[in-house]
Amino acid sequence: MDVHSRDLRYFAAAAEELHFTRAAERLYVSQPALSKQIRMLERQLGAALFERDRRTVRLTPVGEALLPHARRVLAEWDAAHEAVVRAKAEQRETLVVGMSTSPGRGGLLPGVRSRFTGEHPHARITLRQIGWHDSTAGLADGSTDVAFVWLPVPGAERYDWVVVAEEPRLVALPAGHRLAGQSTVDFAELLDEPFLALPESAGPLRDYWLAPEARAGRAPVIGAEITSADETYEALVDGRGVCLIAAGNAPLLTRGDVVALPVRGVSPSRFALAWRKDDDRPLVHAYARAARLAAQGVTPPE
Repeated sequence: MDVHSRDLRYFAAAAEELHFTRAAERLYVSQPALSKQIRMLERQLGAALFERDRRTVRLTPVGEALLPHARRVLAEWDAAHEAVVRAKAEQRETLVVGMSTSPGRGGLLPGVRSRFTGEHPHARITLRQIGWHDSTAGLADGSTDVAFVWLPVPGAERYDWVVVAEEPRLVALPAGHRLAGQSTVDFAELLDEPFLALPESAGPLRDYWLAPEARAGRAPVIGAEITSADETYEALVDGRGVCLIAAGNAPLLTRGDVVALPVRGVSPSRFALAWRKDDDRPLVHAYARAARLAAQGVTPPE
């Protein structure tokens, strides 16, 4: 037998008031509606819950047995409802920020955070590291709400973004490479070199870091695929290829036996905060505003 919580709430109010009109007023329903609902509950239970005459309303023994249990059920349901409301509020006030490269560059991430929390002091930020196989850093599958990404981003028509940093592209080479002693490298000098490449799942970003626009139609030679900074470092040291990197990422690789040199003939890289175009949540757009102001160097309010 299934009993609706509304039926128990009507019964408890009538049992506590012992007056159907006052119980109806307490519940903001009509007295006939209250009486009808209690009669339906009595039919379900197969027993009367109240004894009524023109002047008094009394609980029957069945009603007295039911009342404490009804109160406990209603109290548990009210607690459950409050828990759901709190959980929904916390979910609305939580923002998941994806990244596959650290956005710490020049204090960018703390700058965004301070501006964002100034506007939403009760919001919670969760940072999520995403592998290089997903160059949307979780936006495509919905596991992140906003993400720091390198442009171009796959499925660009699905996203809006704000560029937060432009950095020269460098070439990372093993320390013993024939070009490692130069102060600058022309990209034409790299055309015959095997390159380390992102996985094919990275889409247009894989091509971008291979710089096809500077190859005059020549296809790149792929020495190995890489999915993390550690894999890239090991592949460089092993001599499996060279790779283009953003200047801000050079410290991740130049830890010994690897050098990073300026490259002529390739455009700068662009680092951006992106979000889904159809996501109109205030937290998402507040974080985007904070990123834009941080990139412009606007001082956050005290």
